[in-house]
Amino acid sequence: MASFSPIPLDEIEAAQERISTDIVRTPLVRLNVDDAPAEIYLKLENLQPIRTFKIRAASNAMRTMDEKLLENGVWTVSAGNWAQGLAYVAKKLGVKCTIVLPTHVPETKLEKVLHLGAEVVKVPADKYWEIYTTRTFEGTEGTFVHAFSDLAVMAGNGSIGLEILEDLPDVSAVLVAWGGGGLACGIASAMRAIKPGVKIYACEIETGAPLTASYKSGRAATNADYAPSFVDGISAPWVLPEMFDLAKTLIEGALVVSLEETVEAIRLLALQNSVVAEGAGAVSVAAALSGRAGTGKIVCVVSGGNIDPEKLVKIFQGKIP
Repeated sequence: MASFSPIPLDEIEAAQERISTDIVRTPLVRLNVDDAPAEIYLKLENLQPIRTFKIRAASNAMRTMDEKLLENGVWTVSAGNWAQGLAYVAKKLGVKCTIVLPTHVPETKLEKVLHLGAEVVKVPADKYWEIYTTRTFEGTEGTFVHAFSDLAVMAGNGSIGLEILEDLPDVSAVLVAWGGGGLACGIASAMRAIKPGVKIYACEIETGAPLTASYKSGRAATNADYAPSFVDGISAPWVLPEMFDLAKTLIEGALVVSLEETVEAIRLLALQNSVVAEGAGAVSVAAALSGRAGTGKIVCVVSGGNIDPEKLVKIFQGKIP
């Protein structure tokens, strides 16, 4: 089993420099809501070239790999956004990329992965979840790059934390969606190294909140309650043990939001800030608006904006997709 300490600051700073030619340094803007319970800011990672922060992790992971490894290509397992990140950087570097996807992947994300030139293999849900732990899949070639349980991946994500501190030095809390933990732990590593008093909250959706279950039981959840929902980017039935161990040293706690709160956050972001967020990208905002993260200057990482248009239409109609 892998084991991680907080990602060293010099690794994150090196990653920030290394990935600069692949990413957008995304803006930090105020949420345009006068009666919010806190001074809420939005870190707009949905403005990356592939509309997700995953490009940072993919860039750092691939740009730190040995050239001989890259010659055989790369592969990963992903429900969509990480697949796009790896495929985007692989295409830029001229490297073959294979993605193992679950059969239920949203069409918007599948189309974008194919457009980026990656080869796609679909597998049933149980096999899909298994690969995150085994890191193997018969018939795939090249180097496996894990979506979150990887030092280079987390260091790339940590560059977001550096940018937040550069733009808002007196930030009091940062809210980050928890999918596998690579984003939250990467950002938290940067924060703890530079400004340890900042509170970091991991945000989950009620249909799949394994980190919350892990905190309650004191050990990594292996079979937490889970139901598919339109918040597909972060719903999962488990937390990998190494990620829970790392989270316990870095994360203040977990905040769970409802589907209704997430739908309202997506609508508000679009109407008040002209920001299109997917479900996973809006849970941080939903949590901040609930008041459960406290007051002060709160940064919500809007982690992605890849949402099916049909789902967005339903949300504007006041429905849950």
